[in-house]
Amino acid sequence: QVQLVESGGGLVQAGGSLRLSCAASGSSFSINAMGWYRQAPGKQRELVAVITSGGSTNYADSVKGRFTISRDNAKNTVYLQMNSLKPEDTAVYYCNAGGEIYIYGSKWSAWGQGTQVTVSS
Repeated sequence: QVQLVESGGGLVQAGGSLRLSCAASGSSFSINAMGWYRQAPGKQRELVAVITSGGSTNYADSVKGRFTISRDNAKNTVYLQMNSLKPEDTAVYYCNAGGEIYIYGSKWSAWGQGTQVTVSS
């Protein structure tokens, strides 16, 4: 019912910046929380940042002060601005979102396909 499409990943040197985008599409739906997760090879997927419909945010301690999550409700899009990137930030980044289907009064959740972020030292 709802699909998430991510973009913005790439290769960057340590200290550089990238901006990830995730756009949700579908019909008759609302979005509550939207967030970003990441998974490095051989590691578990971890929460990076989350933002609610009201704009409240939370970040993993490892990215506080460097990453900023934001959303554009008119575009159904969430962003992750990543500054001062470190090699340990290298991972596949996944968008996640959830909300409600208006016509059914049911909840939904979805994952993006993932976008690779590689930070060289």
